[in-house]
Amino acid sequence: MHPAPSVILFSTLSGLGFGFLAFLGWGALSPSGWAAFVLWALGYGLAVGGLMAATFHLGNPKNALKAFSQWRTSWLSREAWASVATLLLLAPQALADIFGLGLPRVLGQAGGVLALVTVFTTAMIYTQIKAVPRWHHWLTPVMFLGFALAGGAMLSGTRIAPLLLLAVGAVLWAVWRVGDRAFARAGQTMGTATGLDQLGVPSVLDPAHTAGNYLKREMIFVVGRKHAAKLRKIALGLASVVPALILLLPLGIWGIGLAAVVHLAGALAARWLFFAEAEHVVGLYYGARE
Repeated sequence: MHPAPSVILFSTLSGLGFGFLAFLGWGALSPSGWAAFVLWALGYGLAVGGLMAATFHLGNPKNALKAFSQWRTSWLSREAWASVATLLLLAPQALADIFGLGLPRVLGQAGGVLALVTVFTTAMIYTQIKAVPRWHHWLTPVMFLGFALAGGAMLSGTRIAPLLLLAVGAVLWAVWRVGDRAFARAGQTMGTATGLDQLGVPSVLDPAHTAGNYLKREMIFVVGRKHAAKLRKIALGLASVVPALILLLPLGIWGIGLAAVVHLAGALAARWLFFAEAEHVVGLYYGARE
């Protein structure tokens, strides 16, 4: 799949933002006044900024409003509703922390759970696509939730953050290991891609198109194995191992900031690979997949 920058930013920043909002809602931190304002603004900024980035991938950003109308059948629509519900539900808790209103954390705790539900709906947008075998398995939502929890714990400065970051590395390794064999295991061929498999083994006499088109531009992207291997090491190191080690050092808030920057760089690399390595079965029709 073509790794569009807008979708990479959307899935990475929103996951980190909703993960952080979950920990704020659960009371992992007890800020007040301006400190609470800065922390809640960071969480909302990451979450909303990520959601806004997704609109740049639309031909007409106004189409984003239509996403709310298909909640019965579309995970994208469910994500839209879940994200709005999360932001609204956590707003009273944010105001209570900022102005010291002393409200019980029931809304915050519920909003934290709903924040993870939002991340899950984002993951299911990709998990449900059978035409992309690399995504179509249970490890995909585990990876999205793992990044959200690890990122939220890291920004919150909780003690479990290093462990969660290392867990993200283990999940990434599992995702790559399973994903590398997913296309072959799905048994997709030129016949199944065209629906002509019952008539024999079809072959391409002439290319379907002599010029570029949307399918070839968006659904077919090939990354070299050497480049993928290097990027995997970079993603694994920056998203998991290095920030976990940084958090173990007595650097205080500066350590959290440094770990967050390093982790975000690794998360962006991992998410770029998530899209770049995804093989869509339409590539068989164009002779781009074996």
